[in-house]
Amino acid sequence: MREYIYKTFADKIDLPVEALTEGDPTLADLLQRSPKLNNSVDLMEAFARTANALKRDHGLRVRLPAFPLDTPCSRVFDAFMAEIAAAGAR
Repeated sequence: MREYIYKTFADKIDLPVEALTEGDPTLADLLQRSPKLNNSVDLMEAFARTANALKRDHGLRVRLPAFPLDTPCSRVFDAFMAEIAAAGAR
């Protein structure tokens, strides 16, 4: 499931998955690297589209808290996984 989330999000921001995993970039790093992200709202929308894809494709509803831009990507994806685990327990 983690690979699905990484791939889906990477597609939404037009970056390769490796850009999300190598060196554990921050959300601010993604804003600088992605040709599709202009600001933090675009970043938030990309995560929302990823969550919507999870619901559509796997029937899992996730809600993420807000994260500051200095948050490492791995922490956000860990939050996705925790939400998936919680959704499966419901």
